Parts: sequence; C-alpha cells; structure tokens
Amino acid sequence: MKVFVDGSAGTTGLEIVNRLQGRKDISLVTLPDEVRKDASARKDAMLSSDLAVLCLPDDAAVEAVSFAEGSNVKIIDASTAHRVSPDFVYGLPELPGRRELIKNALRVANPGCHASGFIALVAPLVKAGVLSKDAPVSAFSLTGYTGGGKKMIQQYEGGEEDVSAPRQYALSQSHKHLKEMVAETGLSKAPIFLPVVAAFPRGMQVSVPLYPEWLSCGAEGVKDVYKGLYQGGVIRYEDTEAGTLPADLMAGKDGMKITLVGKEDRLVAIASFDNLGKGASGAAIQNLNLMLGVDETTGLVL
Repeated sequence: MKVFVDGSAGTTGLEIVNRLQGRKDISLVTLPDEVRKDASARKDAMLSSDLAVLCLPDDAAVEAVSFAEGSNVKIIDASTAHRVSPDFVYGLPELPGRRELIKNALRVANPGCHASGFIALVAPLVKAGVLSKDAPVSAFSLTGYTGGGKKMIQQYEGGEEDVSAPRQYALSQSHKHLKEMVAETGLSKAPIFLPVVAAFPRGMQVSVPLYPEWLSCGAEGVKDVYKGLYQGGVIRYEDTEAGTLPADLMAGKDGMKITLVGKEDRLVAIASFDNLGKGASGAAIQNLNLMLGVDETTGLVL
C-alpha cells in the first residue's frame, strides 16, 4: 500500500514518516527536497498513492484535497481545515459508531490535540444524557512544547530566551480547536478554554470540571459511561488514588488514559495523553490503519 505524506518536513509529518518507514506493509511515496513544495509534483505523488496524509497549513491542505478530486485516493488531513466539514469524517474512532465510518471513508480529518482529550471526556456524557448540553463547561489543558511545531521547539531548546515559566495562550478565547470541540460534543456553546504550554517536550493533560447540577447522576454514573466505552485498546478508563497526575504521564505513548477525581460536589474528568501521540501522529497512524484495513493498533506504542 502506497502512502504519501504531504508536509513531511514538519513536526507531525516527520513523526508519521519515521513511524511508517519500518512498516513492511507500506511503501512511502517521497519527493526530493527541491520539489516537495511544487504543486504539480505533490499532485502526482498523491495520485500515485493509495492514501495521503496532509501535514500542512490550512490553505495548503485545502489545495491538496483538490488534487484528489475524482480519484479514489484516501486522505487524512491533519490540519484544522476540514475538522467540521460535512465531507470529512472526524477521526476519533472511539466515539460510538465512528470506527466503521472511518474504515469506509475517503476523507478523514485528524483531530486537534487539545480537542481529542476534551471530546473524549465530554462527548460520551452528553450523548448518554448524563451531562446537559447547556452546561457552562470549561477546560484546562497542559501541553508540552513540541505541539507548537519547529518554531516553538526552537524557542524552548535553542536557549536564546527564558521560557522556563508555563505560559497560558489563546487568551482571546478563539482557539482553533473550539469549533470541533463544540461540533463533536453536542454542547450548545463553546467551553471557556484555558491552554497552557510548559517546559516539557511531550505530554498533554486536559481537565474538565463537572458540577452535580450539570449531571443526571453521581460520580459512579459518570464512571460507568467511561468504563462502558473505554475498555482498553487505545483509550482506557482507570481509577486513580494518586495525589498528583503529571502532564507527561503518557509521553511517548499513543494511548489515552481517562480518569475521574474529586468529590461528589466537585468532580474533575481528566484525559492524559501525548500531544504528538494520540494528539497528532499516533492518531493519524490509527486512522490510517483503519482506512487501509489493517489492525488499528499496528505501529502504535500503547
């Protein structure tokens, strides 16, 4: 099976290429550096492939999708461009019924990193009628700096400026993941979202406070929803009695751990994963496996 990664020089693209290079069931279609941004060469590479993964800025991803019009080339878009498009299946297989849609799709949108954790926590509760869609939900998210791409990695690893203190960003409450967070959860309005980047390379932790007046059940009912859906594989529910949960708990892994902590009057649902794993390249590999008809965990580190 031939796979072309368009944008293989970026952080996510490079990670995907590195993961696929050792696969005996996949042949990578590559372009020389001098033509890797040439539209004609990219189109030819895409049309010669069974599947293309787009690791591009939004405008370039829209252009790349147009290259495949009228063909049977399958596409996974890792950009933000198509995550709420009706022409694309949102690529979070753990959502009810979503796995089969991904298997049969020509076009799949890879989820955003923060969004993956938020949706995994909130969507099942709304669908089950446990959490009101009108709840004034908020989310706090800690991320490693590799999620910001090459420029941010250079900031943290180049030693040219002091970035030792955690930094909150997207202060205008207009983060690019909010649209998919609303669309995939069924919430009636966007959450107040507080993302923070800190001086560790990989790892992500999304926390969602839950008050009893928003819920139709107590803590055990919330846990039952998670346990029924996340029984193993890539996402799994685990109780914890730990006094702390490090944000890099799942660094280097492609899975996600869901847990519920707190008291009956103040609960917090937490998703721990790797921003480059289940938050980016690991998710793309999982979707690629499903679309190519192989075991979805092939090549994943769980």
